[in-house]
Amino acid sequence: MQKLTAEKVTYIYQGKYQKVEALKEVSCTFAEGNLYAVIGHSGSGKSTLLSILAGLGKPARGRVLADGEDISHIGYERHRRENVSVIYQAFCLFPALTVLENVMYPMEIAGKKRKEAAKKAGELLNKVGLTEMLYRKFPAMLSGGEQQRVAIARALASEARTILADEPTGNLDSENGKMVLDILKELVRQEDYCVVIVTHDLDIAAQADVVYAMKDGRLEERRGEKL
Repeated sequence: MQKLTAEKVTYIYQGKYQKVEALKEVSCTFAEGNLYAVIGHSGSGKSTLLSILAGLGKPARGRVLADGEDISHIGYERHRRENVSVIYQAFCLFPALTVLENVMYPMEIAGKKRKEAAKKAGELLNKVGLTEMLYRKFPAMLSGGEQQRVAIARALASEARTILADEPTGNLDSENGKMVLDILKELVRQEDYCVVIVTHDLDIAAQADVVYAMKDGRLEERRGEKL
């Protein structure tokens, strides 16, 4: 079972006039087969935590482990390629690539042949409920809900077992938000993915197996109490 662990992680932003501790000795573990929510107000440090877990920033103190190995030893790029996939609120699709090409991209970077990557991309798009008629369209031609489903398919293309989702429903209406959340929950329940959702939406957090609350850079697990 794959685990992603933060051990006493402190992260410091260097501002113009002062240093700010965005994370203060944060420790937590995320394991396959579970849906996690990290809640907190804007500026509480929850998105910073996600970036550190993804290897997009280096902690000032502490470390992040993937299956017990320090990701700084694994290599941050390799960690993002093999261990985690990130989904953003703003979708972050490549505008000049078609839907199919966006999902093919991480597979081609990993060395898969184009024909094989295209076949797998089609399977992943079908998995998130997008039909072949959308494959050759560009992201700007899709609705927000469709773009986020493309982003999920692209995340699955890397074959990493941990998905880090930063406000994945934040730019969506309630119907599309529910659809995206249902896809992520299904990945956990049926395929034992580990999904970590950063959110300010308590209704989403209430559906998680484990809820962490972030406040002023400190993290605590919420157990059997009101969110």
